Amino acid sequence: MKIRKLREEEKLPMNLLLLADPSVKKIKEYVKIGECFVAELEQRTVGAYVLLQTRNGNAELMNVAVAEDLQGKGIGKRLVLDAIQVAKNHRNTAIHVATGNSSIGQLALYQKCGFRIVGVDQDHFVIHYPDAIFENGIQCRDRIRLAMKLEEL
Repeated sequence: MKIRKLREEEKLPMNLLLLADPSVKKIKEYVKIGECFVAELEQRTVGAYVLLQTRNGNAELMNVAVAEDLQGKGIGKRLVLDAIQVAKNHRNTAIHVATGNSSIGQLALYQKCGFRIVGVDQDHFVIHYPDAIFENGIQCRDRIRLAMKLEEL
């Protein structure tokens, strides 16, 4: 599998990005100011992530998505580890990521990759998304914020 930065002339892998964020509007907003990376396997785009550089010298991982038929095969972990390396290469001091309280697999993945929970924004998804989101039989209400200090790595 190869992970690379999406070229400007290439079409955004919206079908993948929508797996991680149901809002086309929000995706377009953060892709505009961030960098999109894609994972390719046998000439198929099987994963993607978006990384933003924030004003305070940190990076924020905005979206990590893997094709549904390939989830659970380690692609997500490789994407997250690649994002951490890109952030280190950009000389960021920390990388942040957020996910929903109902995103059980994502919470586990981020922690396995070294992220620590640093906060909870209660009712974030209820306030900022017009339609209710359900995963794993749980309503996605709260945003769980995680971070990793990069200078320690």
